[in-house]
Amino acid sequence: MLSILVEDFMDHNPHAVSASTSIKDAVAMMLKYGLNGVPVIDDNQKLIGYLSEQDCVKDMLNDAFYSEEPGPVSQVMQDQVMSVSPETSIVELAQIIMKNRPKNYPVKKEGKLVGLISRSDVLRALMKHEEDGYFHKPQ
Repeated sequence: MLSILVEDFMDHNPHAVSASTSIKDAVAMMLKYGLNGVPVIDDNQKLIGYLSEQDCVKDMLNDAFYSEEPGPVSQVMQDQVMSVSPETSIVELAQIIMKNRPKNYPVKKEGKLVGLISRSDVLRALMKHEEDGYFHKPQ
């Protein structure tokens, strides 16, 4: 089971935004694609943050109330991001998920964003391998 890796179940082409993207544009993208958050990257694909729906709500509400234009993603993004490598085992990530709140984990290799894995992806991996008999005890 430890050989089931993040890279086998991650989204290899995740939607991402730059720190200078407007919050409004980031929210529009999240709504369009049904995302609850997106990685924030620099021009070299380096992971520099994460933007969740939660990060956007207060800013969007405040801007709507004062009829202001939302600022850039850099104003509200989380710059301390829990990430994993493609070689992380699904079991290890499942254990991380049990102790932490993020719904999505950017996958990075050498500092660059190479994918995204969600709690749903981890459940799908665990379900697939349970169905394939990996979790059954020997008779």
